[in-house]
Amino acid sequence: MSTVPAREPRARLTPLKRPLNLRETVLDQLRTAIITGELAEGSLVSAPTLGQALGVSATPVREAMMDLAREGLVETIKNKGFRVTAMSQSDLDDLAEIRLLVEPPSMHGVVGNVPEAAYEELTRLADSCRRAAEREDLVEYLRDDREFHALVLSFTGNPQLVSLATSLRVRTRMYGIATLARDGRLAESAGEHHRLIELLRAGDGAAAERLMREHIGHARKSWATGEIDRSEAPPGSDEDGSA
Repeated sequence: MSTVPAREPRARLTPLKRPLNLRETVLDQLRTAIITGELAEGSLVSAPTLGQALGVSATPVREAMMDLAREGLVETIKNKGFRVTAMSQSDLDDLAEIRLLVEPPSMHGVVGNVPEAAYEELTRLADSCRRAAEREDLVEYLRDDREFHALVLSFTGNPQLVSLATSLRVRTRMYGIATLARDGRLAESAGEHHRLIELLRAGDGAAAERLMREHIGHARKSWATGEIDRSEAPPGSDEDGSA
């Protein structure tokens, strides 16, 4: 195998405790590193080097990277390893546009179809998202956020829609999310999960649709850059308008 370029990122990936499902934990860690930009676009990485940084063997890393290749986050480079896929601003705009076409209107199909018992699990995930944001644990935050929205969409009864929406969410880059977490604004945005639960309980599909449009807007704007979008903030507010 050829030598990996010296610029390959290492320092910001911290060693993992060995959980029962090591592969999934490694996958979440690497996926988050790509989504947040810790593994930079165009970076060429190898399974042994990433495994050393994470404190695990190369095998679960290689398996995780193959999963990420199927998700479109990396591409395999023969005899070298994996390259992090680049996403242009136009690409991110396209992803957001598709998400806006798919997710917000689906709230009307969710309303009235959520079993009472499911609200307990949705609330658990919403609470977990808030706690993870407060701890600045982006791996857990993004995992629970993804599970929360997949569970909500599952009550449309359309598994293809859930798969598409989850794929689009995973491919979205959020390079500013670490800044938002550090400033406390990610924890505020996490409150949108609880607001959505309240709207679904109330049977307000129109308001749930509006909230999802705002949520996706945050992901494309402040979450992508870490900068406050003044056009979204209410008059006299210093915040980004997130719940």
